[in-house]
Amino acid sequence: MRRKPVSSEALSSVGWDDGTLEIEFTSGEVYRYRDVPDLVYRQLLRAESKGTFFQERIRVRYDVELAGA
Repeated sequence: MRRKPVSSEALSSVGWDDGTLEIEFTSGEVYRYRDVPDLVYRQLLRAESKGTFFQERIRVRYDVELAGA
């Protein structure tokens, strides 16, 4: 999946394809979140604080897997 670099202290890049949101954290770990609407992805890209948006709107709401696991 192609990810876009983002300006964030916690997130390095994000990408979305057909309901899967892929997030690369500044630690280097990459996680895939399932069934994420395109709207949520677009809101993440526009969020002033992407880390806060992730914590409040994505982290606890969507199934997740470590990419490559």
